[in-house]
Amino acid sequence: MLCITELRNDFYVDGKKRIPQNIYELLTPVALAHMIMGDGNVSRHGLIICTDSYTIIDIVRLINVLIIKYKLECTLRYHTPTQPRIYIRQRSMPLLINIVSSHMHHSMLYKLGK
Repeated sequence: MLCITELRNDFYVDGKKRIPQNIYELLTPVALAHMIMGDGNVSRHGLIICTDSYTIIDIVRLINVLIIKYKLECTLRYHTPTQPRIYIRQRSMPLLINIVSSHMHHSMLYKLGK
């Protein structure tokens, strides 16, 4: 399908994953829910989104959208020296749950600590 091919082309350039410049428009609550279902992990103190294969610039772009658009408290943390990840703080979890839980499959709600 052409629309899916166009979307894929936004996220893959020369075979490498990236966060597109227009991620602010693309990151809807449904898209964020899918991101968490696929790459999210609950931690004792919040939620981690595994963004290991993205560049720091891309991850910071995504963090900025999470902060500005969704008012989530986020930081960049390293899982290993080459694996940067997004950490959403525990105090933002009630807001995150409100934003995404209705868009998540019930079997994935454990990723929100539910």
